[in-house]
Amino acid sequence: MQSTTTSSPFYRLSSFQSKLQFFPSKTQLFPLGIPFYRQRMSSILGHGVRPLKALAGSPSSSSAGDNDDDGFVTLIEYVGKGGINVEDDLVVLLHHIQYACKRIAALVASPFNTSLGKQTGLGAVAGGGSDRDAPKPLDIVSNEIILSSLQKSGKVAVMASEENDAPIWICDDGPYVVVTDPLDGSRNIDASIPTGTIFGIYKRLEELDDLPKEEKAMLNSLQSGSRLVAAGYVLYSSATILCTTFGSGTQAFTLDHSTGDFILTNPSIKIPPRGQIYSVNDARYFDWPEGLRRYIDTIRQGKGRYPKKYSARYICSLVADLHRTLLYGGVAMNPRDHLRLVYEANPLSFIVEQAGGRGSNGKSRILSLQPVKLHQRLPLFLGSLEDMEELESYGDVQQKVNPGYEV
Repeated sequence: MQSTTTSSPFYRLSSFQSKLQFFPSKTQLFPLGIPFYRQRMSSILGHGVRPLKALAGSPSSSSAGDNDDDGFVTLIEYVGKGGINVEDDLVVLLHHIQYACKRIAALVASPFNTSLGKQTGLGAVAGGGSDRDAPKPLDIVSNEIILSSLQKSGKVAVMASEENDAPIWICDDGPYVVVTDPLDGSRNIDASIPTGTIFGIYKRLEELDDLPKEEKAMLNSLQSGSRLVAAGYVLYSSATILCTTFGSGTQAFTLDHSTGDFILTNPSIKIPPRGQIYSVNDARYFDWPEGLRRYIDTIRQGKGRYPKKYSARYICSLVADLHRTLLYGGVAMNPRDHLRLVYEANPLSFIVEQAGGRGSNGKSRILSLQPVKLHQRLPLFLGSLEDMEELESYGDVQQKVNPGYEV
């Protein structure tokens, strides 16, 4: 029989964390370089990824001096001075965020995470909610990984997380505010269903600097989504994909596990103006309002504005359902007052809008809403512009009956 100490969730949590202390860098893995590997990738992927200098619009992008360019662009190269040239502080912050997400990717994929994915009654749900949303060790470890990376960056004043009741003040002179859902969909981890990390980045509101720490931490975290300077999600699935926006389009990067680099694989994601897929929990059909039922019935029969029958695709993992919607078009939705405005709806709506789509609560643009509570919940509809316009034209699409899992 195992001892009580070694079988406790906190023992397993701490012992597993020790296995994730370091994610090897490209230099550590291959001190002499890896030209052979990059050449093989080039032959597989062809010319779908543009070189850094071409992305930067450099007049010398086609010059003979570029022959040394292997054609691959990392996330940090993309945002740096040779790429879109965001602020240096933001480059540093992104470096630490991507590092945290690599560690979470390793955590999620590890054979040691089985016990960490189980609910253990470690605490109440932040901001209220059902028992299915109760924190699990896997959520807690992911939250600690992100917090540690943000602290080490030196660029973050405050972090607000779905896993914490209140924002955490990190340092007085950090120029940025980060809001995050560290591990969305963790309850599905035992079934190897895709999970994800969501984050949004704001500028610190310097006009609040003289307020008490708790007050300025809260007000900085309750900024409208229209003030986001960057947002992203990381999908942990068959590949680890970081999708991000800096306010001028949406890009996707795929983790190269051999080097530890996020490689640019889609420099400009454009969601189709209309798709043929809807994503929602159909089991809730009889709890839906009349408008939403009519919309779903209409598009399933091919009687809507788009004269083809729609198909249902539902993973029950927000990041995964959204990622498919970004690529193929259509609508991903949760019509209940369930998803968090600060951590989920705002960052994801920013990404979708920058890809040419729309984020809505069924009535209003998400990014126009002013959060009033840290863990404020609302219905969320994300997708193709024409599909979203058709959906909203039905009026009554927000579910108010049986909003919780327990019913």
